[in-house]
Amino acid sequence: MNLEALAHCRLCPRNCGADRESGATGYCGADANLRIARIGLHHWEEPIISGNNGSGTIFFSGCNLRCVFCQNAPISHNGFGKNLSIEALAVKLLELESRGAHNINLVTAGHFAPQVAETIRQARSLGLAIPIVYNSSGYESLASFHLLKGLIDVYLPDLKFADPELSNRYAHAPDYPTVAQAAILEMVRQCGPVVLDERGLIRSGVVVRHLILPGAVADSKQCLQWMKQHLPKGVYVSLMAQYLPLSSLRLPPELNRKLTQTEYDAVLDELFSLGLEDGFVQELDSADEAYIPDFDLTGV
Repeated sequence: MNLEALAHCRLCPRNCGADRESGATGYCGADANLRIARIGLHHWEEPIISGNNGSGTIFFSGCNLRCVFCQNAPISHNGFGKNLSIEALAVKLLELESRGAHNINLVTAGHFAPQVAETIRQARSLGLAIPIVYNSSGYESLASFHLLKGLIDVYLPDLKFADPELSNRYAHAPDYPTVAQAAILEMVRQCGPVVLDERGLIRSGVVVRHLILPGAVADSKQCLQWMKQHLPKGVYVSLMAQYLPLSSLRLPPELNRKLTQTEYDAVLDELFSLGLEDGFVQELDSADEAYIPDFDLTGV
């Protein structure tokens, strides 16, 4: 496999230039080795993804964002995980399929795009038949999509912020809104509206997520307004209310609380007033630590 893209790395919008091919780590915290934190069946995605059996989920270590509220901080910020070869990971995908997984769900994989592309090719050559879901923060370079084109069936991106000041304060990425919007449009160009199979499970398409943050109702409304203006009919919107102020994180004061019912209702009203009815809405009581995966190298 050609790893030239990892030398003087420009895979993500950070353009940090790290020589990951020679062992240096990029802004994402990763070198050229695939690093995995958890592999297993995951039951807490949207119903069209998790179904009855669960989504075959691969949690990749490292991230090019620095979200202060990240629920997966042990793997995104702190390097927890285990190195795995491309060949070994391809076999793991087949094992998930044999356990009944409805799809393969690649979580925060953009900084490993060349290796992920090769993993998918090898798994397909070994007989993998279920869809590939690319579960993304949205902070992706268009260059990475050239490596993945034709290999991904479902894109599952976030649109976290519309305000550059907010994305700088909470994710250290003032360019997040413009980058994520361009990335989502490319995902839609590649995979289009949602297509379901006879069981009501997703076969292809795009589902855009947005997490409501405390004190950021206006920004949530702006994100929804952008979706209404730019996403074609049939692209699903998933409005999430699972924000938790974890005690293990150093949060700014305004994020050190849960959403209020008033905030939740205001964003929900905006969703419906815009007519964004294709998709899903999390209940407010979904903010529970029980839904956060236990990163213990299960299945790796």
